[in-house]
Amino acid sequence: MTAQHIDARALRDAFGAFPTGVTVVTAQDHAGLPIGFTANSFTSVSLDPPLLLVCLAKTSRNFATMTSAKHFAINVLSEAQKDISNTFARPVEDRFATVEWNAAADGCPILADVAAWFECGMEQVIDAGDHVILMGRIASFHNSGRNGLGYARGGYFTPILASKAVSAATEGNIELGAVLERDGEILLLGEDIFALPSCEGREGSPTEILCDYLQELTGLSVTIGFLYSVYEGKSDGKHHIVYRAFTSQGEPREGRFFKPDALTKTRFKTSATADIVARFALESQIGNFGVYFGDETSGTVRPVSTKVARA
Repeated sequence: MTAQHIDARALRDAFGAFPTGVTVVTAQDHAGLPIGFTANSFTSVSLDPPLLLVCLAKTSRNFATMTSAKHFAINVLSEAQKDISNTFARPVEDRFATVEWNAAADGCPILADVAAWFECGMEQVIDAGDHVILMGRIASFHNSGRNGLGYARGGYFTPILASKAVSAATEGNIELGAVLERDGEILLLGEDIFALPSCEGREGSPTEILCDYLQELTGLSVTIGFLYSVYEGKSDGKHHIVYRAFTSQGEPREGRFFKPDALTKTRFKTSATADIVARFALESQIGNFGVYFGDETSGTVRPVSTKVARA
């Protein structure tokens, strides 16, 4: 896509390919009341002097207050704080009513149990198209040691948990699989007994290997999402890593798309596949997905919300 023909939504989606952390930016308004909003457009700038920045949309309800504030704080959310991210991303009247917080030295709200926080003096406000850049000079900070919450392609993820799961799985015989989605339907292979698309893992990036396989299988454009299920198959001796994936429009070379909630009486190749499809059907209805860790008969699901964090 050229500069002369940039589609704003397509550009936003392309930016979304870059995984970021999730923060809540806080300050005090002119009346001394706390304000805050969710942002993932945050980055460190300099160690000497200690500087950071965050971007703020000019359409934000907090624009006037934030651009005139003398101090602001960055709260880096921990992996258990998805609900806080969603609260501060919505137009809620009193966002601070449901969270625990304390004021830092210069009065900025610091949320409890965050991965890290930084209180800053406003160094500079820089005009940047439809946003402004808030440059802050760090006056105080704290690092709790908790793992941070990640965000990419419209969903949250927990980077440390995901990397440990894949690392453990790569110690054995791997099979890569996908819940391949399109318009609320998933791709299944087979005629009377169905299976999710899967391929043998080998040396290299699991997501690239799986993406290449799915594109060759379907003849369609495929994007790999986040982990959906990591489990040990006791019956086949394999470690199974299943991702959510998304495909473009068109007729697939192999397989057919089905609505997951219409597959209750379908026969599947394995009980694990049946469980994955049933869980996906349920989670699709409530809009809250998770990552399963365990074996083919028992394990735990760590919920991962797909509510959008707002920059």
